[in-house]
Amino acid sequence: MPESNEIRSPGSCTAVVGLQWGDEGKGKVVDLLAEGHDATVRYNGGANAGHSVVVGGERYALHLIPSGILAKGKLAVVGNGVVVDPEKLIEEIEGLERRNVDVSGLVISNRAHVVLDYHKLEDALREDLLAAAKGKSTSGRDSGPGQIGTTRRGIGPAYAEKVNRATALRIGDLVNPDVVRERITLACGVKNAMLQGISGSYTPLNPIDIADRAIECGKRLSPRIRDTTYLLHDLLSEGKRLLFEGANATLLDVDHGTFPYVTSSSCAVSGIGPGTGVPPNRLSRIIGVAKAYSTRVGAGPMPTELFDAVGEGIRTRGREFGTTTGRPRRVGWLDLVALRYSVMINGVDEIALTLLDVLPGVERPRVCTAYRIGDAKTDRFIPDGATLANVEPVYHDLGPIEHGLAACRTFDDLPQNARAYIEFVERFVGAQVTIVGVGPGREQTLVRERR
Repeated sequence: MPESNEIRSPGSCTAVVGLQWGDEGKGKVVDLLAEGHDATVRYNGGANAGHSVVVGGERYALHLIPSGILAKGKLAVVGNGVVVDPEKLIEEIEGLERRNVDVSGLVISNRAHVVLDYHKLEDALREDLLAAAKGKSTSGRDSGPGQIGTTRRGIGPAYAEKVNRATALRIGDLVNPDVVRERITLACGVKNAMLQGISGSYTPLNPIDIADRAIECGKRLSPRIRDTTYLLHDLLSEGKRLLFEGANATLLDVDHGTFPYVTSSSCAVSGIGPGTGVPPNRLSRIIGVAKAYSTRVGAGPMPTELFDAVGEGIRTRGREFGTTTGRPRRVGWLDLVALRYSVMINGVDEIALTLLDVLPGVERPRVCTAYRIGDAKTDRFIPDGATLANVEPVYHDLGPIEHGLAACRTFDDLPQNARAYIEFVERFVGAQVTIVGVGPGREQTLVRERR
């Protein structure tokens, strides 16, 4: 390890970030890149995220554990910016072990905050309350967005608890039973008073049961709990390569997404610093992941959404059902206005375009190149839910993409219209597509060198 006054140059680190509303195939890209890195680091979100990876014909659904866990001999680090449901994490570890996946390299930040029963209960009750309150304001006007469309996994309330501080519990606290009991007892007192006001049929929380389970989780996870900020900087000092994996996606970022229909964490590359303790000047490569069309789960505006047979066909061929919830995803044309915005704020170097093989069979594939708002027209994205809900997309039609993409094994194998689609995307958003997905398998991921 270098002396404290030694000048350090930026490390060779890569970030993989979603550029749409999630489910872009980030897990597959991380899996592809993991072999060339020494550790994969998750920096945000919680068990609301779901990454699917197909290896050797087997599908793995990962929620809290970084996708790089499937690369043998590598570290998989859950950073401090993640909110961790310890019981779900243990369940996920055991599920991988039953499938003979080596999880010995999994490490969890002692500063990651904990998701407990009362966070999940609060999440569900708040969504129900918002749905009931929708349209019931005394003014007679729309009272607000109604349900946000959360996964009800307690993510928002856990992040709120983190900011409120007094009753928050971190992973490192789980190994100290006295702290766990004190903090959970205090939290249950506060939550019981609050949640009884939300639901008349509310059953008060039992702090003893919740604390006992949390302490047991602490015992089981304790060998994996580390100060991951120092761990990551030690790795960088040794010349190791880190791969940062974002959960959710840029258009769901709490600051830069379609507020208020967003998640509760910083999903963009800007979340890496606070979510891991590694500064942005360590990044040498930023890969943005986007589908060849658009999808979204839950509430919120999606200008290019399809409600016809074309959309249903894309949903069916793309198997567009949530990894975490199983909910059918909303489907629409590729929104290049939104994609260019995400490329801009993430400083994307290159794009991984996934699920191109879903578009063959569409007679007239379209991409959105601008929005109309009343009499005005703009090519700038609007990260405000209320305004974006009222835009009209302006489309550009492209040639029908040929069948047989799943058999392609190199970029040069792609037929003419498939290439034309990719080239149009590149010109519009200002970043090169270097990875193309034409199927679920590793061998169906086409890679070309960056220009």
